[in-house]
Amino acid sequence: MFARDSLNDFLALGRDAWHAVRAQAKRSIEHGLDDELLVPSNELTMHLPVHVGDYVDMYAGIHHATNLGRLFRPDGEPLLANWRHIPVGYHGRAGTIVVSGTDIARPHGHVVEQHEVRWRPSARLDIELEVGFVVGTPSRPGRPITIDEIERHLFGFVLVNDWSARDIQAFEYQPLGPFLGKSFATSMSPWLVPLDAFAPALVHGLRQDPRPEPHLTTDRPWVPPLHLEVALQTPAMREPHTVSRVELAEGLYWSPAQQLAHITSNGASVRTGDLVASGTISGPDDRTQAGSFIELTRGGTEPLVLPTGESRTFLEDGDRVVLRGWCGSGNDRVGFGEVTGTVVATGGA
Repeated sequence: MFARDSLNDFLALGRDAWHAVRAQAKRSIEHGLDDELLVPSNELTMHLPVHVGDYVDMYAGIHHATNLGRLFRPDGEPLLANWRHIPVGYHGRAGTIVVSGTDIARPHGHVVEQHEVRWRPSARLDIELEVGFVVGTPSRPGRPITIDEIERHLFGFVLVNDWSARDIQAFEYQPLGPFLGKSFATSMSPWLVPLDAFAPALVHGLRQDPRPEPHLTTDRPWVPPLHLEVALQTPAMREPHTVSRVELAEGLYWSPAQQLAHITSNGASVRTGDLVASGTISGPDDRTQAGSFIELTRGGTEPLVLPTGESRTFLEDGDRVVLRGWCGSGNDRVGFGEVTGTVVATGGA
């Protein structure tokens, strides 16, 4: 089963198999079989860990949603009326999910420029720092997954960069939401970390007001206490420079359990390998804890100055973005490695 090109068949076996394999791997390493089991990562070509069937991108980070609301609706309430009542999300394009290290071609699209609609390369290419989870055991159509059943279906977590063309998105998203401004690429970590690896450390998320409906209410902690970072490396830089740091528990309003319960609450089913991403995770300080450049630069009005003296509002060709995420430290550290992507020019259609 592990000689196949994805983990889907293993994930479909369910929790008993997940526990057994993880326990056997731990025993083998503890008994000194490292030389047989472990391979240097620089000798490997990493691939996507699963074949993704459906991809859902949520909007569960409260500080990100608030920051964008203030940018786009300066005279109104930052959060729309539905935001604190339901986990807001949309269905993305699974076919353009790529593994970390894949180059990202700058997308073309329709944008408003000098009061005219024009077709051109995006000038406001951005990233979104997200944490995703992958479905293990599928569910049946017509039967929602209750919030007390989540651990039977949620296998583990990945780190996600949901690349976004802000100018394309701004013209197209009303009234039906994101489309070409999001669908061109989403980067995903090759490492899929099981829920069991985080289980002892899970914490409660942010206080929710109003209290969610009963089917979205649980007393169990469901948020991995991840430390997240965004780093940028321009062609003139030798090493990536960290531009943002944020704690997942500081920014995630709707937990993974609530997201999955909501997705199936109308009877929709999920399949093995389905990916659900959190939406951008940002902290209270949009200058040091933002998970996107549109926040870090306040809509492009305040450029980010880098150690080389260069400045950025949005990404330029040749820029390399590095996302990192982990919890714990030392021998107790659990993480995803890095999720990277380099922007390259494209001629368009």
